This record gives sequence, structure tokens and C-alpha cells, in this order.
Amino acid sequence: MPRTPSSPLLLAGLLAGSAVAHAAVPKQFDAMVPASLPGTPRGWTYASGAMELALAVGVAHPRTRRVAAMATAAFFVGVLPANVKMAVDARHGSAARLAAAVGRLPLQVPLVLWARKVSRSATSG
Repeated sequence: MPRTPSSPLLLAGLLAGSAVAHAAVPKQFDAMVPASLPGTPRGWTYASGAMELALAVGVAHPRTRRVAAMATAAFFVGVLPANVKMAVDARHGSAARLAAAVGRLPLQVPLVLWARKVSRSATSG
């Protein structure tokens, strides 16, 4: 099994970059929001982007890293339904879109493991 990265600042950068993407191009994220959720897809897009930004800040700061990294692992698990929806919806698009969407699903596992590793390696308070 490949080793997961351990850099907390790289993880924070990934989260921050995703947060910026949610704000800059929200339409692509709106399409991933399951219809069963209350409210509007755009509201969920902005809320998840704000959460990613908060997690990035928490992971970047040594005093909050342990808790923020565990919250990040939970967040990565929590957004899995959106990634599944994206893969299901991609069945009606091009083969490339379907391959990208399905290929993205297994990436959640190393992301969760990475966040857990950052949490475990963080020093207490």
C-alpha cells in the first residue's frame, strides 16, 4: 500500500485551494449537491468551501492541527455522497467525464488517511 503524505501544510494548501475553487467556480460544485439536502445547492457549495477554508487554517496552525485534521478526515468522509452523485451523473456525459468522476472516488481513502496521519503526528497544544 502506498504511503500517505504527512505534510500538514500541504494538506492545508489542498483544502485552501479547494475552498477558493468553491468560490471561484461554484457552478461545478452546485451540480454535486444531492437534491435530498435542504436549501439551495449554491448555499451548500459556499458552506462547504467555507468549511474547507476553516479546516485549512486549523490544520496549518500547530495548536489546532490535531483536532482540525480529525475534522478534515470526517469532512472527507462527509463529502463522499457528493462524489458518488458526481459519478452517477457522469454516466450521461462523455467517457472522459465518467472516467474522471469514477476515478475520483477511491481518492477519498488516501485523503482520509492523510488527514488522520496529520492528526496523529500533531503535538498536543
